[in-house]
Amino acid sequence: MPSLSDQLKRLDAHSSVSNEFRVRTFQGAFLSITTLVVIVYLISTELSFNFTATTNNHVHVNATTPDGLEIEFDVTFPNIRCALLSVDADDPTGQKQSLHIDKTHRVFKHRLKGGKIFGRRSKFELGDTFHQVEHLEDMARTKGLKEEDPKEKREEEEEESSADDEEECGSCYGAEDEGECCNTCDDVKRAYSRKGWHLKDVHTVKQCKHLTSSKDEDGEGCNIHGIVALSTGGGNLHVTPGRGLEQMGTQKENMISISDFIMEAFESFNVSHTVNKIRFGREIPGHVHQLDGREQVIEDAYGMYQYYIQVVPTLYRFLNGTEIQTNQYSVTEHLRHVQPASSRGLPGVFFFYEVSALHVEIEEYRKGYIHFFTSVCAVVGGVFTFMGMADRMIYSRTKLGSGGNDHLG
Repeated sequence: MPSLSDQLKRLDAHSSVSNEFRVRTFQGAFLSITTLVVIVYLISTELSFNFTATTNNHVHVNATTPDGLEIEFDVTFPNIRCALLSVDADDPTGQKQSLHIDKTHRVFKHRLKGGKIFGRRSKFELGDTFHQVEHLEDMARTKGLKEEDPKEKREEEEEESSADDEEECGSCYGAEDEGECCNTCDDVKRAYSRKGWHLKDVHTVKQCKHLTSSKDEDGEGCNIHGIVALSTGGGNLHVTPGRGLEQMGTQKENMISISDFIMEAFESFNVSHTVNKIRFGREIPGHVHQLDGREQVIEDAYGMYQYYIQVVPTLYRFLNGTEIQTNQYSVTEHLRHVQPASSRGLPGVFFFYEVSALHVEIEEYRKGYIHFFTSVCAVVGGVFTFMGMADRMIYSRTKLGSGGNDHLG
């Protein structure tokens, strides 16, 4: 009666062939080396594929509305003086939005010359932007400017001011809260606005004595960057002419006309710009921002550049379970040409945004060890089988070509 070990040997599906029955060939050696190289390469790719984090995207209707929308932006205007720029935000009805300025949410501007930043950055006064030509006309009349009279045009001669943008801890002239410092002219204006007071003459304020006129920054540009918090109900963030235009044509002995004032405002506001950066929340891995580095050159100075941005709330979940609540966006662009007498608005750059009703969830995951070992078995078995078939085919053709005689020594 056969022993148990003899009975088990009958089940051997991997029986070995004696060396005396093996035929070793050059092409067989080449295919064996190729098999080893291919297996090592495919296993390394499977290792990377199965243990590198990938993402799954899920889209669903957003049942809740985010509490607020944080926007970080960095825009360069190579042809507009910092003194003329102002930033503000409106809701969809055209009413002003609060920008929620605090220690985290601030906007700054830097003067540019020859494409390079110089001087100290200054805190930006937000609000008080102008959208329509009528706004300029009203301001010109409050300044005492006359109706058009071409013969009364003047040539400006302003003294250069070497004053710094900021002091160590300047006075707010009675409008400060406890412990508050007003280091810039914008800080003084903001403090007065918060109290509901009117600042009659900014030139009596020490921090405002260095305010530049429209000619003082001739040939300069401006970089604006900062973080603001806006409503999730939609609206726009815009950079347009602001109260800095008040410094144009203020010398009484050389008063200019209203039409000249408006024309100078248009000529001074070429909205060619570069969007260095714009974000609607925290960064997430691998995300490409559509507007980063976008340069727009306006051939004429009378342009209103408009970006229409669809903001998509996004939840990013990492492998370790931590989450980031942020936003992605898509954008379309439009250039609207405006003229001083067209009543179509003033030059500027507008970022119109709308929060989507859809919500995206991005989740990191790895396939893991089971999938990896399954793939390795498939790779090894498949390569050995294919190379074995190739070896037999080559050997058969070689054998037929030599007359079909094999001699065993």
